[in-house]
Amino acid sequence: MIELDRAGRSFKVRRNVVHAVRDLSFTVSAGEFVGYLGPNGAGKSTTIKMLCGILTPTSGTVRVAGLEPSRRRTTLARRIGVVFGQRTTLWWDLPLKDSFELIRHLYKVDRTAFRARLAELTDTLDLGAFLGTPVRQLSLGQRMRGDLAAALLHAPDVLVLDEPTIGLDVVSKAGIRDFLLRLNAERGTTVLLTTHDLGDIERLCRRVMLIDHGRLAFDGTLDDLMATAPGQSSLEDVVTRLYTGAGQ
Repeated sequence: MIELDRAGRSFKVRRNVVHAVRDLSFTVSAGEFVGYLGPNGAGKSTTIKMLCGILTPTSGTVRVAGLEPSRRRTTLARRIGVVFGQRTTLWWDLPLKDSFELIRHLYKVDRTAFRARLAELTDTLDLGAFLGTPVRQLSLGQRMRGDLAAALLHAPDVLVLDEPTIGLDVVSKAGIRDFLLRLNAERGTTVLLTTHDLGDIERLCRRVMLIDHGRLAFDGTLDDLMATAPGQSSLEDVVTRLYTGAGQ
């Protein structure tokens, strides 16, 4: 904050400390599919960046797949996959298949294993028709399927998703949701999902955590969540009540 006196002769600066997350503690077990909710500015992105090793917490500890992210970021990258709905990890001017080949080299994936994994992902995500298309020419739904495949080519144990269905049409959303359900059920991949689309939560998540003002405001099943607001039949209404009441 900057203050200027009336004569304009001097000023002073006051610093306000804002804790992006504070006293935040949770554990996600192997094979869980967990929704991580919160209003804008609640601390979701900060949490994800700490889990990925991009940010280092000022206190406390973080462990992902048994590793401390900020200290073992390169090793951890081979154990997790990350998808940001509003960003892409693909090379914009290259055909989709060339992006996948570059990712194989980055993660040092064995060629035989890579081919088998790509064939499986191409089939389940229906990528075949546009593998040769430059990423910049893909529709949003096609690009998102490409980003999901890119995040899974090295067969990670943990998948972190940040708004993976943002802006997608109904058909594209349904396809990605079905894929994620199969991935979790058949592969046992642990999934942490942040989203503002409560349809994703209802369709995919058995457990929900809600963060507000950097603190964990709720952690439980969907049924537990609905029970916090008796008489409310809409998940949107329940979550809205929690958002508005958690920071009080």
